[in-house]
Amino acid sequence: MIGYDLACHPMNFRIHKTLPSPDLVRSQIPATRDILQKVSQDRKEIKAILSGKDSRKLLIVGPCSAWPIESVIEYAKKLAPLAQKYRPKLKIVLRSYLQKSRSAGGWMGVAHQPNVSGDTDVEQGIGMGRKIFLEILSLGLPVSDELVFLSLYPYFEDLLSWAALGARSSEDPMHRLFVSGLEIPVGIKNPTSGYTVSVVNAVQVAQTSQEFVFGGQQIATSGNPYAHVLLRGGGGKSNYDSQSLQTVLELLNKKCVQNKSILIDASHENCRTEKGEKDPFLQIKVVRDVLHSCQKNSEFFHLVKGFLLESFLHTGEQDIASKNIIPGLSITDPCLGWKETHALIQEIAETLPLR
Repeated sequence: MIGYDLACHPMNFRIHKTLPSPDLVRSQIPATRDILQKVSQDRKEIKAILSGKDSRKLLIVGPCSAWPIESVIEYAKKLAPLAQKYRPKLKIVLRSYLQKSRSAGGWMGVAHQPNVSGDTDVEQGIGMGRKIFLEILSLGLPVSDELVFLSLYPYFEDLLSWAALGARSSEDPMHRLFVSGLEIPVGIKNPTSGYTVSVVNAVQVAQTSQEFVFGGQQIATSGNPYAHVLLRGGGGKSNYDSQSLQTVLELLNKKCVQNKSILIDASHENCRTEKGEKDPFLQIKVVRDVLHSCQKNSEFFHLVKGFLLESFLHTGEQDIASKNIIPGLSITDPCLGWKETHALIQEIAETLPLR
């Protein structure tokens, strides 16, 4: 409701708090020049991977939700040496999502509710989010977030190297249009239905110059050529098999999409059991199967630019309402534990050829 004076119009809205401007917050919790240069370089490297100029693979890995801070930082400290060790073959980005899209309500992430058992406090959440990102960046790792609440993006824009548009947002016109004006690469997930035509349409919209209303202004964008497809399964089925890859490739060609790229989300419906339960260990199978497909088909090798993994210090998940929260165990979707994650990253690197 930016640019609309709620106090002058009788509606079912009330202003709880006016947030400080993004410029003010960024000046109060600033990034150093070195960090900003690092973010700029990370963006360039990811764009080069998506365009095919860099043959490395992109790996977005980390907890389903960036909470609690101490555990996220502990995880980052474990991941940073691997990012450096396997740099010749992999570009590793920490999945550090501050925002959560919920199908049926619930906790919306650190940026909204930094204390999971406390009240909503967006101002505190924004500050906490910037501090998390800055500490991760100081370890040498790029950071990523999901674009759920678009008005929050300016508070973190200077720190992000990659972002995702989730399955519940990818069919929303405003989210697609918004991505068309961003400088960072954005992965767009297929909707929860699994309908791949929709995600290719979304990528095409995001890559094209657009004009629309946002924040009380008529906005013109130049398009984001680094918007790309994220396959996460849907409609009760996975979509990382060879036939699914071929179908998406044909759609990308038909729509004349630039920088044709697919990232495989090894989690979500791509790792569901026959009973419909999410098994984090199945992420290992997803990665192995896709790598095998890429080894058999060079076209797929150039099309599939990497993977998303949900991983934390411990395997599994726990109830967010638990009285005894275990640090490093996911409070949202179940994650792969660190031991298995470490081994999988090593396996991916050993499987890939040198660029």
